[in-house]
Amino acid sequence: MLSLLGKYDPLKGEMAQILDKDGRIVNPDLEPKLSNDDLKTLYRFMVLSRVADDKALKLQRQGRFGTYAPVRGQEAAEVGSAYALPRSDWMFPTFREMAAMVVKGMPLESVFLYWMGNELGNAAPEGVNIFPISIPVGTQPLHAVGAAWAAKIKGDDVATLVYFGDGGTSEGDFHEAMNFAGVFQAPTVFFCQNNQYAISIPRARQTAAKTLAQKAIAYGFAGVQVDGNDVLAVYAITKEAIAKAHAGGGPTFIEAYTYRLSHHTTSDDATRYRTKEEVAFWEERDPIKRFQVYLQGKGLWADDYEKGLLDEVTQLVDKATDKAENWPAPSPEDVFKYTYAEMPWTLKEQLAKLLETLG
Repeated sequence: MLSLLGKYDPLKGEMAQILDKDGRIVNPDLEPKLSNDDLKTLYRFMVLSRVADDKALKLQRQGRFGTYAPVRGQEAAEVGSAYALPRSDWMFPTFREMAAMVVKGMPLESVFLYWMGNELGNAAPEGVNIFPISIPVGTQPLHAVGAAWAAKIKGDDVATLVYFGDGGTSEGDFHEAMNFAGVFQAPTVFFCQNNQYAISIPRARQTAAKTLAQKAIAYGFAGVQVDGNDVLAVYAITKEAIAKAHAGGGPTFIEAYTYRLSHHTTSDDATRYRTKEEVAFWEERDPIKRFQVYLQGKGLWADDYEKGLLDEVTQLVDKATDKAENWPAPSPEDVFKYTYAEMPWTLKEQLAKLLETLG
């Protein structure tokens, strides 16, 4: 397989792509060597994300979820990147990485629990290297770089993958993290899901740069733009960036050029700032439909396979919903115990007072 990193110049607006919008291979030499099982697993995760996302929206409208950030349209960017991340590496998600988190090993019921307002949903199982969801925009790149730098100092073979949106690139924390990573050659992959809008602000109002990927040049490392609706290209380029980080090659900035087909969150009304024509344009580039056509051409997809898969993931999503809704209620002590490895005396006093008040 030819190298993707360095092959595409972000200053010229060049974009890495393997599958076009109709699921046809346009760069066969770049196609990753994935087994049929791997390909079907990628597709399963994408379909699971779509079904879980639809369920989450219904639950929010029924008052069973809090405010929720939909994933629809960004499945390839999330699944492809997360699938390329080794188990020992760390993921730093935002509020829109449900699909990536599930690929990494986070139980779906935990993700649902979080959106139901229970902070215990943020606690990853032992061995699942995921940091808590970051709600503030653009803060998590600093955490990812810090963790990567610490691993480098300790001599641990660990890389970090951090997600953020196009709006995050307008935050000072993002630029500080990029600069720090470049100076200290931190093994970090910056993964920007450029879904074209920071809530209602279009990408054109975020920066005058031709691409977001070219911002990496100022900090002394590689940046590449990839078709974020092409799961194969996303997987291939992320895998190479992770391998580069492990080999001591430093950070990489990946701009996944994609689109948020739904609202920013369930508190948003995207029809107020987007046209039907624009949404229709991107619906024709749906990442799931595109990959479906590719799999069909390889004899890995058919109508009966799709029906069976939908039945399977729908049952999985329903079970995750039941588990989350029947989760034991959190204890007031969790607010205190969750913050520090060893509770300081000040919090011990506050906890004692709280328990006394509660009787």
